[in-house]
Amino acid sequence: EEKALVKFLVHQDALGRPVRIKYVSSKTFSLARQRPPTRRPSKPPGTNEPQSFYRRQPELKASTANALDWNRYDIQDKVIQWFEVIGPVLQDPNVLQENVYNMDETDIMLSQLGSVKVFVSRDNQRGCRGARVKRTTITAIECVSADGRCLNPMIIWPASTHRFNWSSHPTPGWHYAFSDGGYTDSYLSLQWIKLVFDPQTKDRAGHKPRILICDGFGMYEILEVLEFCLENSITLRRLPSHTSHKLQPCDISVFSPLKATYRDQVERVKCGCVGTIGKEHFTHLNSAARELALTSRNIRAGWAKAGLFPLQHDQGVTAQRINKVQVDIVSQSDVPQIPVTPIPSEAVASLRQLIEQDARLLDETNKQSLQKRLQKLINASQLSSAECLLLREQNHFLMGINNEAKVRRSTKSNVIGKARVMRYEDLKKAKAGHARKDAEKEARKIANITAVAEGDTAGRSERGLKQKPATS
Repeated sequence: EEKALVKFLVHQDALGRPVRIKYVSSKTFSLARQRPPTRRPSKPPGTNEPQSFYRRQPELKASTANALDWNRYDIQDKVIQWFEVIGPVLQDPNVLQENVYNMDETDIMLSQLGSVKVFVSRDNQRGCRGARVKRTTITAIECVSADGRCLNPMIIWPASTHRFNWSSHPTPGWHYAFSDGGYTDSYLSLQWIKLVFDPQTKDRAGHKPRILICDGFGMYEILEVLEFCLENSITLRRLPSHTSHKLQPCDISVFSPLKATYRDQVERVKCGCVGTIGKEHFTHLNSAARELALTSRNIRAGWAKAGLFPLQHDQGVTAQRINKVQVDIVSQSDVPQIPVTPIPSEAVASLRQLIEQDARLLDETNKQSLQKRLQKLINASQLSSAECLLLREQNHFLMGINNEAKVRRSTKSNVIGKARVMRYEDLKKAKAGHARKDAEKEARKIANITAVAEGDTAGRSERGLKQKPATS
């Protein structure tokens, strides 16, 4: 049973779908329930069974698997291509380290507190703390230089107007904008280049070129942005798609500490009996968080880990280092087939004949040989049964997912109501009403087609009749 389970787990890992440790107990119990009634367990295994199981199996190990988009797995070729493009640019003697910048936008949730360790009374039985959650996200466009500096940000509110109390905290040099969803667009991108980036970097650069590295979203490739960059000696370099988590300094070492320190600031003001964190609190909290997080050390660490400063000249080694956390992608042709029974039917038949021969000659030597061969046959049958059970459960699981997907895909994405809030019962009535209207429309369509067809038939019949001659 354990051999079959190990093969199943290794097979699922090769397919890129490793099984969680907490699910191993249920599979172990399913296999054990196939035993004879005398050896069948009555209770499922304990909570420590998965740990003891993989410790007994040298082929397995426990590992933490972070969720990662499939497109971000195999990026080694993109990394090599990126350094072939950016390498000559950074090696240009006219390009100074202080004139190389990386910009990106990040979403910051106003108030989403996590679990923290606190001191409480010994009589406290709650196990939780009071908090007000505000899931509104504010977009901040940040830009950092290769020598460890950060520019003043642009804050984008999810609104249609500016409000006085949103910017009551003094933030000299910051820019504020708004959009319907709170995200950047082509117009805001152009305004950021003109009003934020260019004024804060032009005097320092002098007549030297400026390099601006951005992600591959394509927002900064509009014609107006390209014309402005060309006129002001700004060179745009876009990262390859799905590589920003490894090649963009902002994503590597800037945004994570920024959001962590922002949450710390929210925790701090919560201790001051502040209720819901709103937009009016954001500038004060984010300003303090930027001072703590956007340090020269953090910014330089991001550029170094991205392989840009200092520049890694060996692109192959750099790609392997950056891509070291990746796993090999199994192509469709390399996917291991479903595990088959290790003993084929011919071998089982041959083993049966040997057992029958030993049974006819039951001396002491043949008894031992018979016991060994019987044990082999039992092991083979148990292994085959266990593998079949695991595959049957996996097929049942996949069939359930497929059936759910069929229903979801067959449902049209039609509007069934315009109310801001609707109950489930109202949705069902609306769906039934739409279905009834569609049926009536289809019936009228069929009736019209039938009527037209009958009219055409009658017309052809009348035209086909011979006219009788007039009698004098």
